[in-house]
Amino acid sequence: MLLAYRNVSVIVSLCLGLLMLTSVQAYEKLSDETLSALPRPNSDFNIHNGALLSPILQTRVPGTPGSTAVLNHFADFFRTTLPKWKIEVQNSTSKTPMSKKEVPFKNFIATRDPPWAQIGDVERLTLVAHYDSKIEPKGFIGGIDSAAPCAMIMHAVRSIDAALDKKWTALQQQGLNDFLDGEHGIQVIFLDGEEAFKEWTATDSLYGARALATHWDDQFYPAMSEFKTPLSSISLFVLLDLLGATNPTILSYYETTHWAYQSLGELEKRFKSLKQFKTSSSSPWFVDTEKDVHNLTPSGGIQDDHIPFLAKGVEILHLIDFAPFKGFPSVWHTIDDDGEHLDMDTVEDWSMVVTAFAAEWLELEGYFDQPKAATARRDEEYAASEAIRLNKKTEL
Repeated sequence: MLLAYRNVSVIVSLCLGLLMLTSVQAYEKLSDETLSALPRPNSDFNIHNGALLSPILQTRVPGTPGSTAVLNHFADFFRTTLPKWKIEVQNSTSKTPMSKKEVPFKNFIATRDPPWAQIGDVERLTLVAHYDSKIEPKGFIGGIDSAAPCAMIMHAVRSIDAALDKKWTALQQQGLNDFLDGEHGIQVIFLDGEEAFKEWTATDSLYGARALATHWDDQFYPAMSEFKTPLSSISLFVLLDLLGATNPTILSYYETTHWAYQSLGELEKRFKSLKQFKTSSSSPWFVDTEKDVHNLTPSGGIQDDHIPFLAKGVEILHLIDFAPFKGFPSVWHTIDDDGEHLDMDTVEDWSMVVTAFAAEWLELEGYFDQPKAATARRDEEYAASEAIRLNKKTEL
């Protein structure tokens, strides 16, 4: 990503144009019991041998063996751990200022939709991070940028998959899936080529994001589908970048997704009140939760993978550690941005927040395995509330 103030008016105009397109959504919050019982990554985030994070902590410049190794890590993870997900790789090539030959860029996409859903009829929560690393300085790893965000997303989708399966199975068994007011799935995108090869420009940056946004904008679903293109089926594009440093500051940039930002802020507060965070700072991460939507931070200064999607009308929630008058984390784009300089308590806490946010978005309360004592206390109350909720969804 790049902090820049060129073309601010163009981007702001695009953002304002989106305000008329989306209405605020609502979803069921997770209970305190569910929040407290969500799976934790534990040793999977160990920077030396953790199953999720350590394979990403290597140089992974597009078109190099390191990039291929990380791409294979993603594919192996979904094939072995989440076999019901559909995975694909979107390929493109482009010349860069550092090469006269075409450089390959490979975007990794994993999707899980309701088993009864037809193509083009599913809107998806989309969790996004880039997996490439900078070519300079030599040996750059990119722990916060963005190995750790990739691992956070992997942990989140693994943590909710069984609950998602349980929910969809229950709806089918009860014959309720035919009466739902919409189909909701989830999608993961690990983008290639976010970093500039030489100097950040409109053409030397965001290689993978630009290619995928264009490809999906030109790819049409069947004529009678609910959604026209894969882009229009994205209900929310949640981009994670520069996450993993201590005491992050996350601003809210877009009026139409401020409610989702506030939901994340509420989850942070609840995790802290339940003493489920490993970090101990009382300073909030989501500093704009109390702001009115008309007083948010202007978004035009931060160039990142969301820009090509924003330009095509996709709803964006940009989760990036950036503080006014301070800037990005101190290790940003330096050789110190490696595994050793990650704050692992912060990384784990981020993974829990992302997990909970995805679980609430997909309305998975009641579908997680709970400790027996908590389950016994809540069985009757949950059965009644679930019947009311599903009944409302079946009403015309």
